[in-house]
Amino acid sequence: MVNIHPSAIVHPKAELGQDVHIGPYSIVGENVIIGDGVSIANAVVLQRNVRIGSGCCIYSGAVLGSVPQDLKFKGEETFLEIGERTVIREFATVNLGTAQSKKTVIGSDVMLMAYAHVAHDCDIGNHVILANAVNMGGHVEIHDHAVVGGVVPIHQFVRIGCHAMIGGGYRVNQDVCPYVRVAGYPLRVVGLNTVGLRRRDFSSETIAILKKAYSLLFRSNLNISEAMKRISSELPQVPEIQNLLGFVADSKRGIVR
Repeated sequence: MVNIHPSAIVHPKAELGQDVHIGPYSIVGENVIIGDGVSIANAVVLQRNVRIGSGCCIYSGAVLGSVPQDLKFKGEETFLEIGERTVIREFATVNLGTAQSKKTVIGSDVMLMAYAHVAHDCDIGNHVILANAVNMGGHVEIHDHAVVGGVVPIHQFVRIGCHAMIGGGYRVNQDVCPYVRVAGYPLRVVGLNTVGLRRRDFSSETIAILKKAYSLLFRSNLNISEAMKRISSELPQVPEIQNLLGFVADSKRGIVR
């Protein structure tokens, strides 16, 4: 069964799964694919080339698949992909990709709160929470289980590591390492995200190793290269440490310290 309100407009080339609900005055555009069990509230716009996984919930006034706010965009065929069970709240906006990466991606089990904006070519992982009015530039990466507080602007090409937590209202203009909490003006690392790691069943041993790495990288007089050498040589190379080292090594904008 598909429940489409009589006032909704669904393009004949859209594909709808089973048990889809589309509310009053919503618009589903060309080449939109909607998975099973998706709920779309009133006045939602899915412009074109949007892929929505099963079990998602899209609230009133959200606009997905709109043209990128990029002067280089020339109308090329690009996409927006959204995973399963993701919730997109009121008046959030998400743009299509551009020619550079061809798509914008939002993962599964994501919470995108009201008035948030995900720009072109962004790549959002799974289990990410973006609070109200987070505003992202293009090409931002946010890795799994990261949490971004409300009213946070994120500079284009910034990366936010897994299990990181960003305090509300702070500007992010450099990469944020995995597993840390950041806040302040200018933005700085204020601690390991210990509570979040425990909630996600990280072992006490792993957290203890990450605390040592945190101290070397953010609370010593070592520069980044020196800290990375000591982390590599002195600490057990568990997957979390390898992830941290790889993230820092791949940074192009520099890391928040």
